[in-house]
Amino acid sequence: MKNLKYYLFTLVCMIAVSSCSLDETSYMEIEKKDYMNNAAEAEKVLLGVYRDMVQDGMYGFHLSLYFTLPNDLAKVEGVNIDGFRLIPSNAYTSSLAENRTTWLNLYNAIYDANYFIEALQRKIESYDAKDYKLAAVYMAEARCLRALYYFELLRWYGHIALITNTAQSYQDPATFVQADPAEVYRFIEADLQYGIDNLPYAVDDNIRSDNSFRFSKGAALGLLTKVYATWAGAPVHDTSKWERAAKTAKVLVESGKHSLLEEYDQLWKNTCNGVWDNRESLIEVSFYSPSLTGTAAYDPSGRIGKWNGVAAPSGAIKGVRNAANWYVIPTFLDKWKKSNTSSVTDVRWGISFADYKYVKSTNGEYGVKGPIYQAGYTIEDALKPAASDDIKKKYINGVNPGKWDTEEYVKDANCLVDGNMSNINWYILRYADVLLLYAEALNEWRQGPTDDAYAAVNAVRRRGFNLPIGTASSASDLSGLSYGQFQKAIRDERAYELAFEGHRRQDLVRWGIYYESIKQTAQDLTDWYVDGENYYVCSQYTQKDKHELLPIPLQELDIMPQFKQSSGW
Repeated sequence: MKNLKYYLFTLVCMIAVSSCSLDETSYMEIEKKDYMNNAAEAEKVLLGVYRDMVQDGMYGFHLSLYFTLPNDLAKVEGVNIDGFRLIPSNAYTSSLAENRTTWLNLYNAIYDANYFIEALQRKIESYDAKDYKLAAVYMAEARCLRALYYFELLRWYGHIALITNTAQSYQDPATFVQADPAEVYRFIEADLQYGIDNLPYAVDDNIRSDNSFRFSKGAALGLLTKVYATWAGAPVHDTSKWERAAKTAKVLVESGKHSLLEEYDQLWKNTCNGVWDNRESLIEVSFYSPSLTGTAAYDPSGRIGKWNGVAAPSGAIKGVRNAANWYVIPTFLDKWKKSNTSSVTDVRWGISFADYKYVKSTNGEYGVKGPIYQAGYTIEDALKPAASDDIKKKYINGVNPGKWDTEEYVKDANCLVDGNMSNINWYILRYADVLLLYAEALNEWRQGPTDDAYAAVNAVRRRGFNLPIGTASSASDLSGLSYGQFQKAIRDERAYELAFEGHRRQDLVRWGIYYESIKQTAQDLTDWYVDGENYYVCSQYTQKDKHELLPIPLQELDIMPQFKQSSGW
């Protein structure tokens, strides 16, 4: 956090995160008096605060994919802890460079938000009526972005410094104080409430010329719901916030301004092709650009669809190789399959994972789906009680997430950036997530499921079973459950609906069962396949009351010796 400096990105466009590109020589420090003299100039600076999202240390890689492993749904490929496997195996130390990168990226993003807020406060009174109205929305956006960045800092690192203005960033690091988490939560709450009070719903927005991938009232309500649910859980355990979570979500649900898409796979068709659909997408990082250079250094790009893509050996797909570093845990798929006692099929089960890989056919055709094991076999064969160890070994390290299948979803016109990066978007928060949080919060607050709780979770389940969302169905709907049964059902439903979308690890942490879930998954794998735990390396390194948080980077403790390290580190 020392010696932070603000640089204005001179943006050549006026809309969302990744629709913008940087001028080749546009890292210029601007004098206060020379910019933000009108709403158009202010928006350009605001878009720089949005663009902080796309960095590798942010949602380009770390907060979307890298740090969200390990969990009980997926694991990193391989059976060792070398290189990129350190963090996904929980085998890293506090000196790991990637850990510090995210810490610094988040604080720099907060600095950018603080600077924008302060500068706009100085300038806004000089704007005409039209610009003033726009600027008021921009102020709300900046405060919501700051809230999001602080929320990530807090839930990943625990006891952090609360920096509320730019002057604090230039203080001697020895003067920084670790804030009580409740204090940071209250600051986040205030920022998001400001956004709720001053932002329009996306569907009603007649203020901004283009609100694509921008914060709206619905996004602020949804994020605040998630903040309250996290505040109520471990490690803070302020259970009074369950009521606040339920009431906040209720405002969003009863507004009627957002809804579930009718078909589950449309979510992945959209995000793989840069399509903004504000019905269900509340907060989405856009890496899409209509005119890519094909060079990661110049294009907003992430690892989505690469690190978590479908396996494709070199030469299998023309011009691109999917890294496929994420592998789905077979026992999770088995549990999910067995949970469906309905007469209809949960379509999410087949969409969420890929029990195939891409190969090049014998006649030279690229991108042909081939078997993981051998022709005619699927994951269901591997999950049969009589399955051989040979087929189990193949499938324990062979099934990838399928939601970001580049060959399946990405249109030719939406090219991918080199062999390791992509311009596929990333959902931070969607409406289905909020519905499930709403159901969870009502159950925790009321100590049992209410009619509204059932309505929320059953809407998600009906879409999952490809049924009309607004029509009750005995084939999909939950009913007649106790508090404990409903709690388990919601936790399972979050796994099924949001599988591999970066939520699971943090869900397990806030439920206070992270360590136990890792160990149970290891046992499940061993019960399924004699050598199963060896393919789930994180079970050997994960420690209770340690890996729930990332360590404060060692380099930061060197300049802030007054800070206490996270528990266990």
